[in-house]
Amino acid sequence: MKKSSSDIIFDSVNTFLMLLVIIVMVYPLYFVVIAAVSEPYEVATGSVMLWPKGLTMEAYANVFKNEEIWTGYYNTIIYTAVGTLYNLLTLIPAAYVMSKIYLPGRKVLTWFFFITMYFGGGMIPTYLLMKSLGLIDSRWIMILGGVSCYNLIVVRQYFQSTISDSLYEAAHIDGASEFQSFFRIALPLAKPIIAVMALFHAVGHWNSYYNALLYIRNRDLYPLQLVLRDILILSKTMLASIEVDEEGMLEWAARQAYLAEAMKYATIFIASAPMLIAYPFVQKYFVKGVMIGSIKG
Repeated sequence: MKKSSSDIIFDSVNTFLMLLVIIVMVYPLYFVVIAAVSEPYEVATGSVMLWPKGLTMEAYANVFKNEEIWTGYYNTIIYTAVGTLYNLLTLIPAAYVMSKIYLPGRKVLTWFFFITMYFGGGMIPTYLLMKSLGLIDSRWIMILGGVSCYNLIVVRQYFQSTISDSLYEAAHIDGASEFQSFFRIALPLAKPIIAVMALFHAVGHWNSYYNALLYIRNRDLYPLQLVLRDILILSKTMLASIEVDEEGMLEWAARQAYLAEAMKYATIFIASAPMLIAYPFVQKYFVKGVMIGSIKG
């Protein structure tokens, strides 16, 4: 069917706006990539805009020489893997139980979770609680945590609206217990929402630095994001300190400051790469329709 002039204008404007949004979202990542492989002086002076200048891997070489980067990577991998597993082990069963309308005290439990969305203990009481539990300067402070009420609502709604009660009823007629229904029916059919929650929690653990900033003083326990923060602060400090030339030290100090600026972008890319690589493998679970054909008649 031939499009009218108004449809053509709408499609053109819509395409232009979408391209603009894509550019705004993609360009920062692209700039980080080209800045990390450009000459540090060109990066520090703002000459790098659309393509790398003075192609060099010096920033990456210096980043990988930094032992704190490897320590931060190791810690973050542990925090992300164990923390995500812990979150799923607490979230998925809780959401499954809360999805049962015949659960005694269901409304009370629902409000018990909901109230945490609006009220919290605050920073100082939370710190005192963590200290009394012996979690300060411990890996567990980055792993253990409460169930996200928002995620609980999302998963609970998935169990209620996507998986029919007819499946559970048929399983119970055949003698299945509630545990068997959970492990043999609910979990296999909940792979999409589990994958989504795993991605959400993994990204949250991977990017987490605030808890480490508050509760961790031992640098050997620093996550990668806290190491990155220190590098960002270092680059700004070095750039601000190159003012006085004492016996030819200005040129060396400037070079180190420019290199620190380039290392900042290299570290950002290194820190972001694992999540960017992992996302395509999880994306397929976002596609709807996994339940098609599970119920006949």
